[in-house]
Amino acid sequence: MESASVKIVALLLCLSIGAIVVKAEDPYLFFEWNVTYGTIAPLGVPQQGILINGQLPGPRINCTSNNNIVVNVYNYLDEPLLLTWTGIQQRKNSWQDGTPGTMCPIMPGTNFTYHFQVKDQIGSFFYFPTTGLHRTSGGFGALDVHSRNLIPVPFDKPADEYNVFFGDWYNKGHKTLKKILDGGRTIGRPDGIHINGKSNKVGDKAIEPLFTMEAGKTYRYRMCNVGMRTSVNVRIQGHAMKLVEMEGSHTVQNIYDSLDIHVGQCLSVLVTADQEPKDYYLVVSSRFLKYAISSVAILHYANGKGPTSSELPAPPPTNTEGIAWSMNQFRSFRWNLTASAARPNPQGSYHYGKINITRTIKIVNSRSQVGGKLRFGLNGISHVDTDTPLKLVEFFGVPEKTFKYDLMADEPPSDLSKVTIVPNVNNATFRNFVEIIFENQEKTIQTYHLDGYSFFAVAIEPGKWSPEKRKNYNLVDAVSKHNIQVYPNSWATVMTTLDNAGMWNLRSEMWERFYLGQQLYFSVLSPSRSLRDEYNLPDNQPLCGIVKSMPMPAPYTS
Repeated sequence: MESASVKIVALLLCLSIGAIVVKAEDPYLFFEWNVTYGTIAPLGVPQQGILINGQLPGPRINCTSNNNIVVNVYNYLDEPLLLTWTGIQQRKNSWQDGTPGTMCPIMPGTNFTYHFQVKDQIGSFFYFPTTGLHRTSGGFGALDVHSRNLIPVPFDKPADEYNVFFGDWYNKGHKTLKKILDGGRTIGRPDGIHINGKSNKVGDKAIEPLFTMEAGKTYRYRMCNVGMRTSVNVRIQGHAMKLVEMEGSHTVQNIYDSLDIHVGQCLSVLVTADQEPKDYYLVVSSRFLKYAISSVAILHYANGKGPTSSELPAPPPTNTEGIAWSMNQFRSFRWNLTASAARPNPQGSYHYGKINITRTIKIVNSRSQVGGKLRFGLNGISHVDTDTPLKLVEFFGVPEKTFKYDLMADEPPSDLSKVTIVPNVNNATFRNFVEIIFENQEKTIQTYHLDGYSFFAVAIEPGKWSPEKRKNYNLVDAVSKHNIQVYPNSWATVMTTLDNAGMWNLRSEMWERFYLGQQLYFSVLSPSRSLRDEYNLPDNQPLCGIVKSMPMPAPYTS
């Protein structure tokens, strides 16, 4: 591996012809990460985990809107590695998105320097590995983007900020889980729930406090569900939570006793230490599972006396009633239209409800068997990754050697029991305003994430979608976000402008489903092939597969 300083590497990146052009006043933040294996035991069972600089969760990227982030990643694993920065829009820069369709992986024993800008964004995000089943073994961490000092925030500065990661966990390692999926079987139910890589039960002795609060002060908790498949409910013993931000958008500041957080979703709440100074439980419990799993952590008051109470706040309803409860909570989430902050462009005028829809895509997920092996699909197509990233073969002008565009139709087929296993790449017209409907005819909840964009989550309802349902859309103050849940036998609609040129992954955040095909890529090409719309291939980008020995295409020009 190279031993040069990450700052020197970053400087060379900035000076190179293909590098990202940034304004001189936009600061740079530099990080050097060593990705290694290490023994962890989130549920008390020792296993091989993926650590970054020896940590789980990994190092926090704490930055400000428009900062340039330079992360030199050394891969000390025995497998190829990619990291994605979920929720970061990578404006004009899908080269840095960290998905198998956009980048060659970082091979074992080598390093790669990511370089991207958190352009016009604020909020709570996270990074994680997209290769194989690495996500099941860790490798995740916080990416917090603050507003610039001149931009007022719609709440007082908290005494401190705390990142809380939780999700379901499997005691089998990522290699074993991958073998199960490659063999055509499901990985089954998770073994438990972790909170920041640890799991505790009520009454456990000598639990180390997760965080400490001082009486009378208010704290910001940035919470993310980094699990594999399980929605969770979060509540804090004796304390209310004021929702202030969700996936990069300031929200109307409603008060909640508990919040459902679905796989891949993040939000921020303010918690005021206004109770008797002692210890209190933070509770994370599963949602919509036949069997309940949960974990607790301790929030400690400085100078507090007395143990936690064993009486936990009650969870919300379950089964059908629980779905209705959760759906109603979703409807209570509203975009704070009076807040000053970085906003999606060009929807920042707030009048997204008055923009004419130029394309409607209705997507139905499915579960099926192909050759006796489990597969998941979207509209009858089950995606498979290619040896050469899709973005590279497109940039080099040879997509026909790897994939065909538009094999997935904008409407689902009548028979969803059969799927075709092929790369799933959908052409999208630059700057079109699209309506995407997700319909879930299965009995399990789904969550979806779109790279490169935020979208307006305008509706979630039970049953099947029809054009008449548009009258129920929230066309005024739907939250702009990047992840949407779709409840069993229900549908959800999102709207966005495809104004970010690149190759962008739309995927199930249930990683078993992602790995076995429930994903696609939108190819959004600018007809002008201009640096105004998309950056050139970075000079340090590794090449692989069929493009490795091909001559470089002519670069984009201004």
